[in-house]
Amino acid sequence: MTDSVKTTPYRQKRHRARQIGCHCCGNNPPFCWRCRCGFAICQECMMENFWGMSCNGITWECPDCGANNGFGNQ
Repeated sequence: MTDSVKTTPYRQKRHRARQIGCHCCGNNPPFCWRCRCGFAICQECMMENFWGMSCNGITWECPDCGANNGFGNQ
């Protein structure tokens, strides 16, 4: 039965995105903050490096590309 079900390209892309772990510690936690450039950081590493990645607590700056990303709290 599973042989007849094909995985769509969209699902394959989403599955690949979930496999990318934290770029800082290398773990694969259930949640990572992600930038549009592909950089991902887990919540623990974000808390450790918060002082250097955010100046206002609303946005964080990606260390790879320099883009500003929101925390989703505004």
